[in-house]
Amino acid sequence: MGKAQSKLSPEVLNDLQKCTYFEKKELQQWYKGFLKDCPTGQLNKTDFQKIYKQFFPFGDPSRFADYVFKVFDKDNNGMIDFKEFICALSVTSRGRVDEKLYWAFQLYDIDNDGFITREEMLHIVDAIYKMVGSMVKLPPDEDTPEKRVNKIFDLMDNDKDGKLSKEEFREGSKKDPTILQALNLYDGMV
Repeated sequence: MGKAQSKLSPEVLNDLQKCTYFEKKELQQWYKGFLKDCPTGQLNKTDFQKIYKQFFPFGDPSRFADYVFKVFDKDNNGMIDFKEFICALSVTSRGRVDEKLYWAFQLYDIDNDGFITREEMLHIVDAIYKMVGSMVKLPPDEDTPEKRVNKIFDLMDNDKDGKLSKEEFREGSKKDPTILQALNLYDGMV
């Protein structure tokens, strides 16, 4: 568990260029920064939560960070390596709307069964509300996680079966300006 290699090999660089929206120079810069923060080349859940805490000091981002960590950690080994990190960052910051929606679907589909249940969505929305704390003033019809989830399900659950398919989520998200705005939050920042 020593130090990770200080430079990306040409093969790895080419591979990452193919699966991300980053140029070689950007990938090298991101890798340098990643190693500075994670000298072993791996990011664990506790450190991931600390990063979120820096961005949301007035709330409790730990539960939301746990959910996001699961989506980043593609191989489910409890660690995020550079490839997992940069691929997720690429989608969330530079991906097309459909790619971002697929990524978000994975976040909400906690049990990975291909559907988002009302309960799963409530877990994520509750975690988001706890993360932002009182920093955001919400409209009365969304001032609790339950109200927000009900509003989303009213909009998206076309067949009223209490769960959202990928298609319902994708199409419904495109109708909800709040969701589209959240998906584009990191556009141009990275």
